[in-house]
Amino acid sequence: VDTENDCSWTWFFEQFKNAFGEHEKMCVVSDRNESIIKSVRIVFPNIPHYACIWHLWKNVCGNFKRTRNTLSDLFYSMAKAYRKKDFDKLMAKVDKIDHRVKEYLEDAGYEKWSRVHSTVNRGRMMTSNIAECINGCLVEVRQLSILEFLKEVRILFGSWHCKNREISSYTKDTLGRRFEEVLIINTSKSSKMEVCVMIHYFIFYVSNSVYHSAKKRKVCSCGRFQLDEILCAHAIAVLKEKNVKDMHPYCSNYYKSDALAKTYEIPMVPMPDKEDWSAPKDVVAETVYPPRYRRLAG
Repeated sequence: VDTENDCSWTWFFEQFKNAFGEHEKMCVVSDRNESIIKSVRIVFPNIPHYACIWHLWKNVCGNFKRTRNTLSDLFYSMAKAYRKKDFDKLMAKVDKIDHRVKEYLEDAGYEKWSRVHSTVNRGRMMTSNIAECINGCLVEVRQLSILEFLKEVRILFGSWHCKNREISSYTKDTLGRRFEEVLIINTSKSSKMEVCVMIHYFIFYVSNSVYHSAKKRKVCSCGRFQLDEILCAHAIAVLKEKNVKDMHPYCSNYYKSDALAKTYEIPMVPMPDKEDWSAPKDVVAETVYPPRYRRLAG
C-alpha cells in the first residue's frame, strides 16, 4: 500500500476477516493508530480493541518526562494485575506521584490497557510485540521490489513454521516449553504453601487465598488461574493435597502439544518460478500503476 491510511487499513482488515473470520472472545491489540481504530470499528464493530501497553507507556513517557522513571514499574504492574483491588492500590500510588498521569490513563480507558478490566480475556497478549518482532526481521528486505519482498517473506515464514512444527513434535505429553516453565515455577511456589482447610468439597483456603473449583469452573481468588488458564501455585497446592500427580489436564488445551501442532500443520509452500504462474484473467487484464508520489516535508 502507499501509506498507512484509513483506506489501506480497512482493506487489510477486510482481507483478514475473509481469511480468519470473527470469533467469540476475540480482540484486537494495536498501537492505537487512528486509522487502525477507525478500520476495526468498521470491519469488526463487535470486537473489543485494546492498546499495546508498551506503546501506551511510550506515550506516557513523552507527555510526562519528569515522573516516567518513578512510574514505570507501577504502570506495568497495573496493566498486568489480576485483581481490581491490586490495580486500585497501584493507581492510588500513581495518583500521589503525578495526578496528571492518572487522568491520562483514565482517559485512555482502563479496559483498553488493563488486563483485569478487559471485557474479554486477553490472556498473555498485552503488547503487539509479535508484529514488531516481524517488522524487525524484515528491515533489510523492505528495500527489494514487491515481488522479491513477498518471496523473501514467504521463505522466512516457511522456515519459522518448519522450525516451530519440529519443536511442537517434541512436547507430546506436556505443555509447550514456555508454559511448562510457568507450571514448574508455580509448582515450586506451591511447596511453601499450606492448604489450611477445606471449606467445602470444592472450596479450599490456601495461604491467604481461597481456591474454588467447581466441576466446570476453576477459580482462584488470586485471579491468575482463571485469566492465564494455567495452574497457579494455590491450585497446585490443593491438587497435591488431593494426591493429584498429573497437573496438565487442568491447564488450557491451547498450551498443549496438539494445539501447537495444529498451529503449524499447514506448510507455507514457496512460490513456483514466474514462468509457471497461472494468473486469473481479471488480474492479468488489470493495469497496476505505482502509488502517487508524495513530496516529503522540507
